[in-house]
Amino acid sequence: MENETNRLSRLVTLLTILQSKRLLSGTELARRFAVSTRTIYRDIRTLEQAGVPVVTVDGKGYTLVDGYRLPPILFTREEATALLTAEKLATGLTDASTAQFTGSAMDKLRAALRRTDRDHLEMVAPRIQVMGVGDQPNPPDTYQQLVTAITLKRVVLLRYSAANSGEMTTRHVEPIGLYLSQQWHVVGFCRLRQAFRNFRIDRITQLSISEEVFTARSETLQQYWVDEAARRGKEKVVVRFQPASVWTEQAQRLHDTKHQYGWAYETALPTGELEMTFFIGSFPYLAAWLLPYAGAITVLEPAELQQQLSQLAQRAYDFFVLPNRV
Repeated sequence: MENETNRLSRLVTLLTILQSKRLLSGTELARRFAVSTRTIYRDIRTLEQAGVPVVTVDGKGYTLVDGYRLPPILFTREEATALLTAEKLATGLTDASTAQFTGSAMDKLRAALRRTDRDHLEMVAPRIQVMGVGDQPNPPDTYQQLVTAITLKRVVLLRYSAANSGEMTTRHVEPIGLYLSQQWHVVGFCRLRQAFRNFRIDRITQLSISEEVFTARSETLQQYWVDEAARRGKEKVVVRFQPASVWTEQAQRLHDTKHQYGWAYETALPTGELEMTFFIGSFPYLAAWLLPYAGAITVLEPAELQQQLSQLAQRAYDFFVLPNRV
C-alpha cells in the first residue's frame, strides 16, 4: 500500500504542475512521477473531489479551469537556493536584460520567504559565483531578443562574423532554439544559405527583430542535431553515463561540451542513467574527450571506440606510471 505522505506530496506537486502547464497527458504525468496512468487517474479524481476544477480534454490530457490559481506556496530552503543559483547563471551567462528580469523575479521570491530563509540566501549568495564564458562582448540584450523572436516567430536581421575568415555577412534568420555549449548558440533557418545554420551569439555584432512573422517549421533542435550528423555521414556511437549524482562535478562539463563531439540526442533512463547518441568521424577524438569520465561510462557501441579508450588509457599509464617505477 502506498505511503500516504508520498501520495500527499505527489498530489501537491501534481496540482502545482497543472497550474504551470496548459495541458498534460496522463502518460506524461505518469512518466514524471514514475507511477501508472491508473494512479494518475485516481489522483485527478481526488483533486476533483477536493474542489479543484480539473478539466479533462478527451484524448489529450488534463488542465485547470482558466483563472484558477493556488494560494502562494512556500519554497523550501533548498528550492530557494536552487533559484538563487539560476539567478547567478542568468547574470553570468545571458545578457543584462535577462539578468534584470531574473533579479526582479528573485526579489519577489525573497519577499515571500520566511525571514530565516532570507537570511540564509544572503549568507549563501556571495559564496556562489558564475564566471562568464565569453571574452567577446555581445550586442546589448542579444539573448533576450532571440528568446522574444523565437517565442513570437519573428525573423531576425543580424550581422555575423564568420569563425574562420572573420567575413561579415548580413543574415535574415528564422530562429528555432538556443543552447549553451561554452558559448550561447542560436539555431535557425538562414535565408541567405537556404538551410538551417548554427550561429554563435558572441559573433553576432548587430541584431534586430523584424516585423515579419515566419511560418512555424517542424524542425526542432534535436532534429537539427540528427540531420547534421546524417549530413556529415559519421559513425554512430552510443554511450551510457551513470546518474549525475555519482559524478556531479564532471556532469556539467559533459553537457557544456557534448555538442563539440557529435552529440545528436539523449534518453534519460528510469535508473537515472543517461544514454547519449553521437555521430563522429574520429574515434580517437571522441575517446580523448570520454577518457576523463572513466568509471562513469559504458560504451554500448561500437566496440572500436572501447578499444580506442583502452589503448589511450594504456598509453597514459605507460607514460605517467611506468617511468616512476624505475
